[in-house]
Amino acid sequence: MALPTSLTPFTFLLSSSFLSHILLIVAVSDKELLLGFKDSIENKDVLSSWNESVPPCSPKQNNWPYVQCYKGHVWGLTLENMRLKGVVDVQTLVKLPYLRTLSLKNNDFNTEWPYINGMQGLKALFLSNNKFFGEVPAQAFQDMKWLKKIHLSNNRFTGHIPTSLTSMRRLMELKLDGNQFSGSIPNFLRPLKSFTVSDNKLEGEIPEGLRDMPASAFSGNEGLCGAPLESCHSKKQSPLSIIVTVVLVVVALLVIGAVVLLVLRRRREQVPDPDPDPDPGVPEENPPSMIHKKARSREPSEEGSHRSRASSRVSKRDNLMLSFVRDNQEQFDLHELLRASAQILGSGCYSSSYKASLLDGPVMVVKRFKQMNNVGREEFQEHMRRLGRLNHPNLLPLVAYYYRKEEKLFVTNYVHNGSLAIRLHGYQALGQQSLDWESRLKIVKGIAEGLQYLYTDMPSLIAAHGHLKSSNVLLNESLEPLLMDYGLVPVINQDLAPEIMVIYKSPEYLQHGRITKKTDVWSLGIIILEILTGNLPANFLQGTGSELSMANWVHSVVREEYSEVFDKDMEVTKNSEGEMIKLLKIALACCEGDVDKRWDLKEVVDRIHQVKETDNEDHNSRSSSSNASEVQVKQTQSGEVSFSIDG
Repeated sequence: MALPTSLTPFTFLLSSSFLSHILLIVAVSDKELLLGFKDSIENKDVLSSWNESVPPCSPKQNNWPYVQCYKGHVWGLTLENMRLKGVVDVQTLVKLPYLRTLSLKNNDFNTEWPYINGMQGLKALFLSNNKFFGEVPAQAFQDMKWLKKIHLSNNRFTGHIPTSLTSMRRLMELKLDGNQFSGSIPNFLRPLKSFTVSDNKLEGEIPEGLRDMPASAFSGNEGLCGAPLESCHSKKQSPLSIIVTVVLVVVALLVIGAVVLLVLRRRREQVPDPDPDPDPGVPEENPPSMIHKKARSREPSEEGSHRSRASSRVSKRDNLMLSFVRDNQEQFDLHELLRASAQILGSGCYSSSYKASLLDGPVMVVKRFKQMNNVGREEFQEHMRRLGRLNHPNLLPLVAYYYRKEEKLFVTNYVHNGSLAIRLHGYQALGQQSLDWESRLKIVKGIAEGLQYLYTDMPSLIAAHGHLKSSNVLLNESLEPLLMDYGLVPVINQDLAPEIMVIYKSPEYLQHGRITKKTDVWSLGIIILEILTGNLPANFLQGTGSELSMANWVHSVVREEYSEVFDKDMEVTKNSEGEMIKLLKIALACCEGDVDKRWDLKEVVDRIHQVKETDNEDHNSRSSSSNASEVQVKQTQSGEVSFSIDG
């Protein structure tokens, strides 16, 4: 029915302001809902950046971090890698009608399944790498017809795979790996582009619609059969065939027993040989791991026997289980890894590293650790998931791991540029140029930022890295540093840790038998001195109790001339020398023997960021100022060296 003509002008005059008012109401409503969701989180301080004085979304921009907007409405909520705890307040999120993406990956939510089926407009749900537990109801996804991506990897879900997933006509990605789902895999109505249920407790025949998926999508489920895995006929036997097999085995044992008795009786009747041949049947020791064997050179005639023994060792399905901690990584199983061409990268008492080139796949690095056999499976897996949640451009991400009581394998991507140690000390043999000052400063800043992130994201660890040295810093194509072997102190055998980890070489451990949160700062100082001087720290370790350390050597030289310390292959210009001296002083402050006087990591990182590539001040005045600045050194009765910096 048409409006009276007397009301039409009034409606027209207010139409634009009315629309603005409606938008304001929706925005305020979204703000209240998100603040209510925030209140349901135990450690809600991590969302303190949400500015309550403005709405989360304006018609043309996003106002709150982690909130994605579309035309002034909340479209996505991405809260990842934040260690969030508490209850997922779904009832609040349901009231956000435009919400299409919800990602809570890599947090610490420890609750039962959140009932999200009221969020019927949702297109993507990412809950991987949390601690969700219990059964997922069969109808958990009923009426959620718009869902395209569901990632539930690496939680503690149990029970059957929800049948409501099978009727979702838009579903493209489903990741359920790393849980405890049991029963059979249901048949899906439409083909999926990405699917994995590896490392669960599933059984039965793989549905026909999923048989085009790679074998790695189903690995770690002993009861599964059918393409692309073994045929079900080869795994299952009828009760009659089992009875027949048992009877045949019993008969065979009786026959063998009779033959043995007959042989023994005849031997008693014969005169014993006075000079018998030695027994050739000496049992052979178990062969080393397949990766280790592939890396070693061996005679061609031995190749076949080694391969046959290796095949028998990996025939059990539990030996093919790789646990992936990254959703965005191409997955493969251990069998594919063992078939890859391998090249040894390094080997020591602590670990061995191998480069593995997968067939039609990426190049990976497999690191085999020998000193982790005191760690239980659950504790180890929990810590690996924690490491898998770390995400920073200056950390080499863990891709997957393999657990056995006797050995642990870590899988990472291969970095072609090699380590900082090789780039600093072996560049001439590789036909490369020496690193210039600009590149070295960039590397130092990246190392500091990566270390600071570790301490921010793993505050409970006393030494968040623990093994910081130049060989554990890789360089990518743009010379950005990538820290590796970080966060391993909790899983290393503690009785052997002092012989292995760098932090146990620090002054506080050697003098007082302890490490602190400043111990990694000492390691950072040593690596900065190595970068600036081009000298290996090992050159200054002349045995237990030696006073000749790299920091002491630097001090003895700078008393006369700073420039004598710097690497002769690094170009030192008048415009950069002042900044290089700044960084040198920071390194010496990191190497302070007295932990109480040593700078903490935050101050070190702040000071490093103040160092520039060039010094715009007059070089002569800068040089006189630098020469006036002194590094004071004191030696205590215990022999511990203390540095203090003036100027």
